[in-house]
Amino acid sequence: MSAKMFNCSVSRCLKTFLNSRARGFRTGASSHGSVNVKGRSCLTLKDFTGDEIRKLLWVSKDLKHRIKHEKQYLPLLQGKSIAMIFEKRSTRTRMSTETGFALLGGHPCFLTSQDIHLGVNESSTDTARVLSGLCDIVLARVYSHSTLEELDKEASIPIINGLSDLYHPIQILADFLTLQEHYGSLSGLTVSWIGDGNNVLHSFMMSAAKLGVHLKVATPKGYEPEKSVIQEAQRLSKEHGTQLVLTSDPMEAAQGSNVLVTDTWISMGQEEEKTKRLKDFHGYQITMQTASVAQPDWTFLHCLPRKTEEVDDQVFYSSRSLVFPEAENRKWTIMGLMVSLLTDYSPQTPMLKF
Repeated sequence: MSAKMFNCSVSRCLKTFLNSRARGFRTGASSHGSVNVKGRSCLTLKDFTGDEIRKLLWVSKDLKHRIKHEKQYLPLLQGKSIAMIFEKRSTRTRMSTETGFALLGGHPCFLTSQDIHLGVNESSTDTARVLSGLCDIVLARVYSHSTLEELDKEASIPIINGLSDLYHPIQILADFLTLQEHYGSLSGLTVSWIGDGNNVLHSFMMSAAKLGVHLKVATPKGYEPEKSVIQEAQRLSKEHGTQLVLTSDPMEAAQGSNVLVTDTWISMGQEEEKTKRLKDFHGYQITMQTASVAQPDWTFLHCLPRKTEEVDDQVFYSSRSLVFPEAENRKWTIMGLMVSLLTDYSPQTPMLKF
């Protein structure tokens, strides 16, 4: 075996070990300051503990404070590069990752399906191994979650899920940072999801209980979350002592909630289902009537882009809407995640209250 092949094998083995630690093989509790996720991948928040998610949010807030407010230059990723693979277009994911990585001194490389056609012109296995020798980290926005799993299996560098059909973890990090900034803490909040049982909801379900957040979900019949995700979310809710409610009644979900959340009813690749989906989701638009049964301090989130059938203008453009700070926080949280996966950076600002 050549030295290069041996080094790649050792790197893959080390990465597999680091990822396995995330899947329940750790012992003992760690303080946030000692939590370290360097070398790991982020395919789903299911693989991260509550302390690890809190640390990612703390690093993100720290970078936001130091760079945005203190005007500091932090070339933490100088000399590093990221391959950004996009099977699906995006405004927020591309802009946040590309500008964020560059702001930290690194070099982002944007790859569309015209540049790299996963599993067609070259196998995902070969692509993962090639990119492992050319860059330091990969963010992939793909149709199938299995594509990410194959990349992660074969790569010796961290892989970040920029969106898949099953999960959207980087969106949820931005959502939780936005809520922490607004409410001052997360534990005890009730988040109500009203809409499709999709990848964003799945990521909420894999993380909310770990942060002490209650989750109430209303989806039309036939559009519920994946059964395996429900089972894991129920287990997490029981373990962490939080409430998980699944219903088909939007008003029941909104009752007593702090945060109302929805997303597109028609994702990319579902355009042919538009007529049927609009009919099936009738009554799920978030309005001031929906909010009337929520807590007095209610707020609204949407990962964007938004259509009026999902939420009316009165809510979307109201002072209760956090959608634009939420969009900006996509940048700070992806920066926090990339720094955490690639370096041993420790925040310089006080620990956030969670």
